[in-house]
Amino acid sequence: MSRLSLGSRLALLFAACTAVVSLSAGVLFNHASETHFIELDQQLLDSKLPALRAVLGTASSQSDVDAHATALQRELSHQPDLALRISAADGSVWFDSLPALPATLPTPDSLQSLSSEGTDYRVYTVALNPDDNHSARLTLLLDITHHQHFLQRMQRLIWLTVGLSALATAVLGAWAARSGLRPLRQMSEIAASVSASSLTTRLPHNAMPVELAELTHAFNAMFGRLDDAFQRLSAFSADIAHELRTPLSNLLTQTQVTLTRPRAAEDYREALLGNLEELQGMAQMVNDMLYLAKAEHGLLNPMRESLNLEVEVDALLEFFAPLAEDRQVQLSREGSATLSGDRHMLRRAVSNLLDNALRFTPSGGHVATRIVDSVQGVQLSIENSGPTIPAEVLPRLFDRFFRADPARHEGSSEHAGLGLAITQSIIRAHGGQIRCESAQGLTRFVVELPMHGENQV
Repeated sequence: MSRLSLGSRLALLFAACTAVVSLSAGVLFNHASETHFIELDQQLLDSKLPALRAVLGTASSQSDVDAHATALQRELSHQPDLALRISAADGSVWFDSLPALPATLPTPDSLQSLSSEGTDYRVYTVALNPDDNHSARLTLLLDITHHQHFLQRMQRLIWLTVGLSALATAVLGAWAARSGLRPLRQMSEIAASVSASSLTTRLPHNAMPVELAELTHAFNAMFGRLDDAFQRLSAFSADIAHELRTPLSNLLTQTQVTLTRPRAAEDYREALLGNLEELQGMAQMVNDMLYLAKAEHGLLNPMRESLNLEVEVDALLEFFAPLAEDRQVQLSREGSATLSGDRHMLRRAVSNLLDNALRFTPSGGHVATRIVDSVQGVQLSIENSGPTIPAEVLPRLFDRFFRADPARHEGSSEHAGLGLAITQSIIRAHGGQIRCESAQGLTRFVVELPMHGENQV
């Protein structure tokens, strides 16, 4: 059964249900017919008793019965399928219209069945005089062979009907199941045709029955996620190649130029220092990528310690103060809050946001940090003046290697486009969320953290 197809299982189930229903109906009909015949036979025998008792009168001996033998035969001739036996109280037979019957017959005062020499009888035994305990007994035997033949034919018809009904239902059920499961086969064919080059394929949602609509929606959503993940993976691979190509080209070019002719030791030293700078940038990029890989697999486990967020932010603002002074950018901080989290990870996240804000704030602008403490948690926002980021770009700011536009692309290994992605991973590891808002010359990154820094699963 476990190896049968779903269509075959449904067909067999339909056939079994039809067989059970047909058989039950047939058995009930057969029982009702048999009960009806019994009632008719009882009525017939009861209707004959008054006439027979009238003929016999008060007969109480063999001679009395013999005296009425001719009248009894005349009365019995009116019902050819009826036989009569009259017995004394001691069991001796006074009259028998059918001597071929067995010597011993059922004697209870109720309708009984008897089969003798291929003939079926309905046997009914009563007292000739109900008021006399020693009265002779009348045994009426009604030939019901034709009844039994009818019931037997009906039973054969029932079994034939059950078999044909089950067969017809199995065939029709198989057809109905195959037709009903056609959408599933279509889903299977479409799913089998999906490959890396056809991830945009979608199942026809409107053509599916209601029962499969949710499954179709789930399949389409899965294809959408796969397509998005594949596109991101392809873009990520291209971005890695692009980001590593520039420093590798610099290393190759500088090394080849250095080796073109003999040089002084100081020249080799300068060449090695240049190579070291490029290698450090590549190493930082690789470390950042490994950090993001750990974050995607849930391997970032923040330490739990109580932090005064304003103290941490002030320390970072002090660190960036010289750079802000050189660029003539004003730094400020408002509010305070306490939360539980990892000091180094949160410092790295806030540092990335401040560095990003300073890089894109024009001379004379400002970078404002605001901390809001509430029952729901802590909100940290870092706002800077500068060019407005287009709304269609905002959702992609936290993608790896993503730069909003060429104007924001500095092209150095120091800013490879991983900072915001790392920041988002750190915030999510603390159970928080981060978003970006940009309008009317102001860009604001908003970080929302829970009070106790639960990990996000």
